[in-house]
Amino acid sequence: MNSLVNLKIIHRLKKAISTIPASYFWMNSVVILLGFYTLISLPLGLYFGFLKFSLTQLTLEKILKILLICLFTPAITEEIFFRVLLLPHITEDVSRTKNWLWGCISLAIFIVYHPLNALTAYPAGLPTFMNPVFLLQAALLGIICTIAYLQSGSLWPSVVMHWVIVVVWLVFFGGYEKLNT
Repeated sequence: MNSLVNLKIIHRLKKAISTIPASYFWMNSVVILLGFYTLISLPLGLYFGFLKFSLTQLTLEKILKILLICLFTPAITEEIFFRVLLLPHITEDVSRTKNWLWGCISLAIFIVYHPLNALTAYPAGLPTFMNPVFLLQAALLGIICTIAYLQSGSLWPSVVMHWVIVVVWLVFFGGYEKLNT
């Protein structure tokens, strides 16, 4: 049984990493990102004061460091764990109901992970990661990344969306200050 699970995980990783999405999936990801996520998260975050547009006072070197670090964590590491390892790949023969079930389980774990991360490994993030607006935005991010992964079978659209959203939040909407004060 254990070796069967390992084989499934290896299969999912190989397929998710090696699948290069068609241009349709990239465009779909942009529409989902701009349409769904931005139109909900931006007004919500601004209304409740969680987001505040500001050009950060970070140096170019610090911004480049943020770009690089955020690509690996959270974008690649979280997408591998919460999407690739937990969700069936499109090459697996899984019913739509099971896809939805695993999507909901993955999303719940993704949301709960953030406060747990702050309580254990990243205490500086505690006020932010416990904020209901942040958690709602994390849920929306998890939804769009799950949709992108389940549609394309590729890790890359969800990584790009996750990375862009986190970087924009950190650099342009006060996220860096929230996590470093």
